[in-house]
Amino acid sequence: MLLSSNHMLCWIIYCTGMRTYSTQVNYNGYVNARLEKEMPIFNKQRIDFTPPENINSLVVCSNQLCMSLGKETILRIDLVKADQPNQVELGRKDEFKVHKIFLDPTGSHLVIALNNSECLYLNRNAQKVRHLSRWKGHTIESIAWNKFQKNDTSTGPILVGTAQGQIFEGEISTAEGGLFGTNPDQYFRYLHTLEEETGPAPVCCLEINCGYENRYCVIATTRKRLFQFSAKLTEGTEQQGFAPLFNQNMDDLPSIQEFPGNLGYSEIAFYTQKLRTYPMSFAWMMGNGVLYGNLDFTRPDSVLTDLKVWEYPSNDKPISIVITQFHFLLLLSDRIKAICTLNGQVVFEDIFTEKFGPLKRMVKDPGIGQIWIHTERAVFRYHVEREPRDVWKMYMNMGKFDLAKEFCKDRPECMDMVLAKEAEHCFQIKKYKESAKCYALTQNYFEEIALKFIEAKQEEALMEFLLKKLSNLKPSEKIQVTLLTTWLTELYLNRLGTLESDTSKRALYLRTRDDFRGFLSSKINKECLSNNRASIYDLLASHGDTEHMVYFAVLMEDYERVVSHHCQNDDYDEALNVLSKHKDKNLFYKFSPVLMQHIPRKVVDAWVKMGKKLDPKNLIPALVNYNQSACTQINEAIRYMEFCVYELRETEQAIHNYLLSLYAQFVPDSLLLYLENAGTNANRIYYDLKYALRLCAEHEHHRACVHVYKVMELYEEAVDLALKVDVDLAKSCADLPADDEELQKKLWLKIARHVVQEEKDVKKAMVCLSSCNLLKIEDILPFFPDFVTIDHFKEAICSSLQAYNQHIEELKQEMEDATLSAKRIREDMAEMRNKYGSVDPQDKCSGCDFPLLNRPFYLFLCNHMFHYDCLMQTVVPNLPQYKQLKLEDLQKKLLAAALPSKSRSLAKDEDSISLGKGQKSREQIKADIDDIVAAECPFCGDLAIRAVDKPFIDPQRYREEMMSWL
Repeated sequence: MLLSSNHMLCWIIYCTGMRTYSTQVNYNGYVNARLEKEMPIFNKQRIDFTPPENINSLVVCSNQLCMSLGKETILRIDLVKADQPNQVELGRKDEFKVHKIFLDPTGSHLVIALNNSECLYLNRNAQKVRHLSRWKGHTIESIAWNKFQKNDTSTGPILVGTAQGQIFEGEISTAEGGLFGTNPDQYFRYLHTLEEETGPAPVCCLEINCGYENRYCVIATTRKRLFQFSAKLTEGTEQQGFAPLFNQNMDDLPSIQEFPGNLGYSEIAFYTQKLRTYPMSFAWMMGNGVLYGNLDFTRPDSVLTDLKVWEYPSNDKPISIVITQFHFLLLLSDRIKAICTLNGQVVFEDIFTEKFGPLKRMVKDPGIGQIWIHTERAVFRYHVEREPRDVWKMYMNMGKFDLAKEFCKDRPECMDMVLAKEAEHCFQIKKYKESAKCYALTQNYFEEIALKFIEAKQEEALMEFLLKKLSNLKPSEKIQVTLLTTWLTELYLNRLGTLESDTSKRALYLRTRDDFRGFLSSKINKECLSNNRASIYDLLASHGDTEHMVYFAVLMEDYERVVSHHCQNDDYDEALNVLSKHKDKNLFYKFSPVLMQHIPRKVVDAWVKMGKKLDPKNLIPALVNYNQSACTQINEAIRYMEFCVYELRETEQAIHNYLLSLYAQFVPDSLLLYLENAGTNANRIYYDLKYALRLCAEHEHHRACVHVYKVMELYEEAVDLALKVDVDLAKSCADLPADDEELQKKLWLKIARHVVQEEKDVKKAMVCLSSCNLLKIEDILPFFPDFVTIDHFKEAICSSLQAYNQHIEELKQEMEDATLSAKRIREDMAEMRNKYGSVDPQDKCSGCDFPLLNRPFYLFLCNHMFHYDCLMQTVVPNLPQYKQLKLEDLQKKLLAAALPSKSRSLAKDEDSISLGKGQKSREQIKADIDDIVAAECPFCGDLAIRAVDKPFIDPQRYREEMMSWL
């Protein structure tokens, strides 16, 4: 097997050159080049802004930037309209300082905490701060904004953390507020106190989120501890506050996260992906390092997962922290550091000069994702550019290949590296099939990977690799597709051959067989397999796998091979089933002769089901191939021929001739019935009459011969042959030529002679005489011998004499009738000579509508009148050709008879000679012309009737006439 695969691989490499890329390109086939210098992930920009006073605090949310300047100024900037800053004075005269400012996620609500334990509120749409009287007496360290019930006029229930470790719930609303209205703080009530080992500790950070199924979770931190409060609030009760979260038994709450070391403060940052309502990860800056990880709000206990600690590398303590999707950034006094959350490595460090003073604080706009840093005199902004660009590499090095592929979907060169790494990893841990799937998706050299699996003797993985590679090839790569398909077929056949001999692996054999059949029947491979079916057949034949050869032939619709296989194995029923299922008429024609020898009844049943889809003429070779002793075959042949003739109404002469031959040889009783059903009209008979006559004569079927003679109208031969069989049959033949009395008489004379001379039966001869009216006693008397007495003919002679007398009387009557008719005709002719008609002076010609008496004219009995020339114009074009010629000749003779006197005197001798020879006179010529032209009225006679279907316009002049009207 190893040798076979090696040879196959070498053959593929030699034929197709599947080494797609040259050796000058990296192994993965991609050129990793950058057209431009890539921007850093964190791109710093100094804001062109010089504050009038020192910046104490800065917050940014939803493109709304608020900063505390000096002692009593709040500067608000809408970053969309940065050229329109808004400055609000706090209006305080006492000695106070702004401790912290807090801005909600919408940028609408600003809380200003003073160092004298007072708080002020400023709404985005207001120009004057308002005092929060209920908050007085508390130094505010943190606020957890309500992100679920936010609007421009109300904060909804919020949580407030103080420097004394207390957590309060309150709400700020300006809906009913005004210049003389109530205070904006709706309520402010105590909920809980956070403690460390020394007692209450400042609430450094507060965050509230809602997870699945209305489960709320509050995360609160002190300088050393992280607390979690979670509970499910009934839907609709959120407006009542978050007290249920803090009223639980402390033992039921998640464990407290506590770490040694103390900065004197702590800060926690959250990252929320776009279109999400709750954060995915966090980073907590505490005493000796940063605790970071993911958040899973579906967990019933702690929502913190995948926790890691990044320890500070030096004595520099961070001031502030923010977190992005894959990094958290620490702010130190003179620089910032970005640490990757995937591997804990410092990937970015930016040092600030002393020109602008020490760094004070770093914040992040949670909606936009920009990072802001300020000193007392300057503001900086960091844009996060394509942060996930190198994440795939980190995930790849960590062995998290699925995540690595997620972050390089649009970078094929990176995807190729990840797949190659994953494939190599799976190969090393002996997951060969998974390795093959990954290798097939890479651009690594085909032959290297194939040899790798061959050397490892992993035939199944090699097949998986080839299948995957095949599915990734383009339809245009026909050579590669062909060779891979052929190789896979070889591998499948080898594996099936190995498994078939091992009975303990029967289940694996069946599974592999199904896979092979699925491979052969795949639509993707169908065209390739069809174009190279000869090679596949050779492979199947070389392995002796007839089962799959038949299966493949069926897939390729090569039913001829399938049927041939079944016939060679004497499985004729299955062969017929294949033919009947696919109804290929050409295959029926080819294999019917073989099948008819073994299963004639079933074959004929299949033919009958096919009906008119088969041409019976092409099945005759299958029918004639029978043995004389094979009664079943003969009967089935007759059954199918009868089906064709009587059911399909087949008119093919060969079919009818063959049925005749079967009847003549094997079923003579049906022969005459068939011939009689076919009729006696030779034009409507589909068998060959001469062939039928010869066939019937050869097998001595005389009655059938007589019938054929009758159809051929060979009545004498029919009577001669019928007299050998039956006199009555001869009589029926003798009456057939009804239109030819002479022939009919001759045929009856033949019958009479036969009766008299052969049968010597005088009585039967007299019966023949009475059966035919054409025969007389004198016609048959010569046939009788001299010894016959006249007594036998007495009645016949008397009848004959009586018939003669009657005929003579009929002739006399006819002569008298003819004489009377002639007399009447002569009288009518005399009357016609004296008949006349009257014409009035105002009468007009029926042809030209001019006065009739102006020129010679004709008057018809129907009172239609025509000028001589008008009548000629009307009648002559409609006369037959021979009459037109005769008329033309008569006109020439009439013109010659009307010559002038001089010409006539000169031709006097000639005229006398002509008259002497019987030439017609001028009056006779005119009479002949009248007989032709004026025989009948052109409007009332046969001429008008014949002209009914004649077009008004001559077809040859139709177009000319049509154009004259345009």
